[in-house]
Amino acid sequence: MLRYAVKRILLAIVTVFIIAAITFFAMNAIPGGPFDSEKATDPTTKATLEKRFNLDKPVPEQFVLYLANALHGDFGISLKTGREISTTISNCFGISARLGGTSVVLALLLGLGFGCLAALKRNRWADRTIIFITTLFVAVPSFILATLLLLVFCLKLGWFSVWSSSGASYVLPVISLMMYPMAYITRLTKSSMLEVLGQDYIRTARAKGVREAMVVAKHALKNALIPVITYVGPLTAYTLTGSMVVETVFTIGGLGREFVTGINNRDYPMIMATTIFLAVLMVIMTLISDLLYKVVDPKIDFN
Repeated sequence: MLRYAVKRILLAIVTVFIIAAITFFAMNAIPGGPFDSEKATDPTTKATLEKRFNLDKPVPEQFVLYLANALHGDFGISLKTGREISTTISNCFGISARLGGTSVVLALLLGLGFGCLAALKRNRWADRTIIFITTLFVAVPSFILATLLLLVFCLKLGWFSVWSSSGASYVLPVISLMMYPMAYITRLTKSSMLEVLGQDYIRTARAKGVREAMVVAKHALKNALIPVITYVGPLTAYTLTGSMVVETVFTIGGLGREFVTGINNRDYPMIMATTIFLAVLMVIMTLISDLLYKVVDPKIDFN
């Protein structure tokens, strides 16, 4: 496993480098710049600002300079606010992590529970109801659900404020973020459970008189978790950084909204820093999910 982990870490470093390179060069290939605006900018002021942030240099040289600083933990300052990007990410990620972590935990618990119930009650009313609901939420994008929840429960009924630091303000964003992954995990769990429940060792356990709850929990569910683990790793990384659109809809000051704002403002350092942060988190969570295979099924060989 150690050899596999080292190989995956080296591959992760290459992956992050490629993502950073693609983002940087694509970002600079778009016409315009961070200091362009509707009002004409004084050429002298613009030239001074570009020199200050190395934007007057060739793009490949800018990329090398950025990587050199990033490797030392210096992601620069925002071109629009003048704040340290590392500080902004540190402050905003706490909000996104609470929101995303709650969403992932609820999606996982509800998805596993509903998936097991649908598999055990196959072709009955419970199964049909669960599949109908999950199909509905798989088809509805999170930003549509977020907008509907905002209109109904915030603006029409007034049950929730749009956003504040209170716990109640997390309810609607968490629901918006968790419904799609919960529905997808439910469908994954059901499909995997149905396959496992048809195996010989499950029939043998039942023939020996093992309680149904033990058969499901110890034998069936444990072996049905691998497809779910594959999905939950990248899902956790994405959700922990905050859904960009959902955070924007609910005006949550998380990392996702900072990324969207950075794109709108063409804030190059902010775009690069948030992209690299998301990429690193994604490869870490994917590696963890791969290593969890061995915990769930010791028979898996990584060599």
